[in-house]
Amino acid sequence: MIRAIIGTAGHVDHGKTCLIQALTGVDADRLPEEKARGLTIELGFAPLVFPDGLQAGIVDVPGHERYIRHMLCGAAGMDIALLAVAADEGIMPQTAEHLDILGLLGVREGLLVLTKADLVDAAGLDQAAQELRRQVRGTFLEGKPLLTVSARTGQGIPELREALRRTLLALPAREARGPFRLPMDRVFTLEGFGTVVTGTLLEGTIRRDDPVEISPTGPRGRVRGLQVFGREVEAAFAGQRVAVNLSGVKREELRRGNTLIPPGSLTPSLLLDVRLELLAGFRDTLRSGTRVRLHHGAAACLARAALLEGEQLSGGQGCYAQLRLEEPLAARAGDRFVLRLLSPARPLGGVAILDPAPR
Repeated sequence: MIRAIIGTAGHVDHGKTCLIQALTGVDADRLPEEKARGLTIELGFAPLVFPDGLQAGIVDVPGHERYIRHMLCGAAGMDIALLAVAADEGIMPQTAEHLDILGLLGVREGLLVLTKADLVDAAGLDQAAQELRRQVRGTFLEGKPLLTVSARTGQGIPELREALRRTLLALPAREARGPFRLPMDRVFTLEGFGTVVTGTLLEGTIRRDDPVEISPTGPRGRVRGLQVFGREVEAAFAGQRVAVNLSGVKREELRRGNTLIPPGSLTPSLLLDVRLELLAGFRDTLRSGTRVRLHHGAAACLARAALLEGEQLSGGQGCYAQLRLEEPLAARAGDRFVLRLLSPARPLGGVAILDPAPR
């Protein structure tokens, strides 16, 4: 069975949420403020179901630069990226930033989508497509299918669904064996149920009645119930969006960025040995000892970057480094995440963890 997450990316007001609604029938903007302002602020979710029973989860991320942390949170679990670009506006600043982030996180599959096709003529569409192709050269999206759609008229939506289906079927299966790991991107309470957390299951299989630990803070509890695509299930598997109803854990003990794991299966890190690669477009110099913000899954924390192969690093360069964290982090070797400058707050590069417990 295919278990995968599709995620949107792109500039604010380029039609990502409308695109999801056209594909799934679900309005992913759930907050009153989002509906009032016509602007995605938080992560949104919807199931994509095909006639043959194939299913995938879709994550809708904000396009506004003010909510880039939420975008980073949603991008962390993506298997397939939908890079949406409005045909009447073309490439914009957040388009390029989102594309950088997806590459840094190791996303390797995706589709290019020109939205709002009903607002331009054929010549305008051709020009927008050429510009988009040029923009993605040298990235994981080079050579990927480009589709032209209009969520308002339905143009291109069936073709996009079929392209997504083909891409899903070609994905390698996620590893469902071993300890489960669920980074929490939402934490809330429901009357009659109690504490509920949601996230994308990165690894393993989680089952009803499993004992759990909240890393890195340490409280322990038990799985009271599980939901996938809004339906009660006995077990959830890596690659699925999961809602977990917890017993024995209070809402006040949890926050976005915590990770749900089997008790004792992971030791939180305060030091990370990493391979650090700066973006080619990073125009400043990163000096050893610089304080940075680390975005790992749904978690964000401050750290100092100690470079191990010199005192400074320029755009496009890489080196081995050690990150000295200011608070513990639930991480494993092989995880990828994004580093951002504190001021100005923009991505500077990506990191792959080599050792989550170095000397």
